[in-house]
Amino acid sequence: MHERMLAGDLYRADDSEIGEAQAVAQDLMAAYNATTSRQGPLRHALLAQLLGEIGEGTDIRPPFSIDYGSNVRIGARCFANYGLMALDVAAITIGDDVQIGPNVQLLTPTHPVDPTPRREKWEAALPITIGDNVWLGGGVIVLPGVSIGENTVVGAGAVVTRDLPANVVAVGNPARVVRTLAE
Repeated sequence: MHERMLAGDLYRADDSEIGEAQAVAQDLMAAYNATTSRQGPLRHALLAQLLGEIGEGTDIRPPFSIDYGSNVRIGARCFANYGLMALDVAAITIGDDVQIGPNVQLLTPTHPVDPTPRREKWEAALPITIGDNVWLGGGVIVLPGVSIGENTVVGAGAVVTRDLPANVVAVGNPARVVRTLAE
C-alpha cells in the first residue's frame, strides 16, 4: 500500500498497514514535541528516527506535525519555526538553508472530487519539492505537486497552488510572482 501512496496512485486511507505506520510516527512525533530547546541531542535523535533524512544543523521547533515522517527529507542548516505541518503521504523534499515561518503547511494528499470514492476513503498524493535557500513566510500553504525553485521567497499567508521558479518573490492566494531577485 505504501508504494501506491508514493507513486501517486489511489489508496484507501483506512488501510491497516498505513494506520500502523502512522501510529509509529505519531509516537515519535509526540516524543519530539514534548522536548525542550535544552534537549538538542535528544531532539536530533528523534528527528533522525522519524524522518527519512535530516541535515546537519537543522532546527525544527515544536510543535511539529507529520503523517509518516519517512517521506520527509530536509537538508542542512534549515530552520522551521513553531507549527510546521508536513503531511507526507508523498515525498516532501526540502533543500539546504531553507527558512520556514510559523504555521506553514506542506500538504501532499489529494482527494477525489467525485463524492463516491471520497466517501469510500480513497486518496492520492503528489510530492512537494522546496529548493535550496527558500524562505516560506508565516502561514504559507504549499499544495500537492508543487515545486519551489532555489532562493525563492514566499510571502506570509500565500497559498502556493503551482510551481514557482527560482529567484522570485511570490505572494497572495493563489501565490503569484511579484518580483525577480538578482541571482
